[in-house]
Amino acid sequence: QVRLMESGGGSVQAGGSLRISCTASGDTYGNIWITWFRQAPGKERQGVAGMWTGNGDSAVADPLKGRFAISRDDSKSTVYLQMDRLKPEDTAMYYCASRAGARWNDLFKTTTYENWGQGTQVTVSS
Repeated sequence: QVRLMESGGGSVQAGGSLRISCTASGDTYGNIWITWFRQAPGKERQGVAGMWTGNGDSAVADPLKGRFAISRDDSKSTVYLQMDRLKPEDTAMYYCASRAGARWNDLFKTTTYENWGQGTQVTVSS
């Protein structure tokens, strides 16, 4: 079983940048999807960006392309989410999740993920 821990959240002013981390431990880091989701108060959890650790294939949700990027450091079993030009509407709890298998289907469907971290809060002030 993969255990996930997010870190790096905090408060930032609009227009600023933040990088958050998801570190995986346990049985398997390679050949899993690690995907970032976020959830604002009163809203549904939404997909942000995902990466297949097997070869680094990745995707960012369309509305966030150009501002958000996903990357990895295999030596640290860590996947990063770089967030630039942040807006107040980016304020949310950010979670990372993992699932096995190489399929791209339903990348941002929460029910397809087996393991979740506890989340890290990102707050963007205007």
